[in-house]
Amino acid sequence: MTVQEIQQEILRMKKEQDVCILAHAYQGQEILEVADYMGDSYGLSVQASKSNCKGVIMCGVRFMAETCKVLSPEKKVWLANPTAGCPMAEQLDLESLRKLKAEHPGYAVVAYINTTSELKTECDVCVTSSSAVQICSKLDNDKILFIPDPNLGRFVAEKLPEKEFAFYKGGCPRHIIVSAQDVEKAKKAHPDALLLVHPECRQEVVELADYVGSTTGIMEYAKKSPNKEFIIGTENSIVEHLQFACPDKQFYPLSVMLTCMNMKITTLMDIYNCLKGTGGEVIELPENVMEGAGRCIHRMVELGG
Repeated sequence: MTVQEIQQEILRMKKEQDVCILAHAYQGQEILEVADYMGDSYGLSVQASKSNCKGVIMCGVRFMAETCKVLSPEKKVWLANPTAGCPMAEQLDLESLRKLKAEHPGYAVVAYINTTSELKTECDVCVTSSSAVQICSKLDNDKILFIPDPNLGRFVAEKLPEKEFAFYKGGCPRHIIVSAQDVEKAKKAHPDALLLVHPECRQEVVELADYVGSTTGIMEYAKKSPNKEFIIGTENSIVEHLQFACPDKQFYPLSVMLTCMNMKITTLMDIYNCLKGTGGEVIELPENVMEGAGRCIHRMVELGG
């Protein structure tokens, strides 16, 4: 079968089965073309909860499918490729978090949405890269323990100097790999290009950026900007998507290392097999996790809109 033939079959089957396909922005273009919604992890889950469909296929990583299930408990939720995980979401466990909380009594625990549902049960609220500043500013507590990404945490802390922050020494293994030297090299090669980066990048990279924001924020900025050249400091799929969206502009990767293999492992055939009933994994969560993570996630919705 060709890519186009597989896409047509997927479109047919999802309509027949009343299934909504959600694709994270880091997925390939061929997957985005069959998706009902493309966005960041939070946007995908909210969209799923608003949809009237009976089932949802998440083309992303496990914590995204879990978040989707928490917000849509009545729906059948599949993770298209069961092996797609997130190293940042998995780098902190419950025991370690409880130890951190004991070391920081009186701190509100703010979890980046890139955490497991189990971990969210022990947190006060979770945030996205686009809502973190807004949500943290609304918390009554002036002391915040931010997990697991210290780079995003420090970005938020700089915006809220009136609050005291503590961090876990974690982070995204992809975004954290790029350095100021990579920026220097990219700017030398493309002197007229604006640098757009994700706040998961190191502080030394963020400080050199022309724009810092979430994945969707970066895409919107590039689309609306009158500038014609951009260096993209987030997962390299965004370079490809922007090339399709803005063929009159030029987009360059900040580093070839900004490629998430967990995101890349999901294929068009994974979606096809999921709809055929021969692939994917149905997401099921224990009642206590659904309740605890739900409290954390719904608090995010309440404060972040």
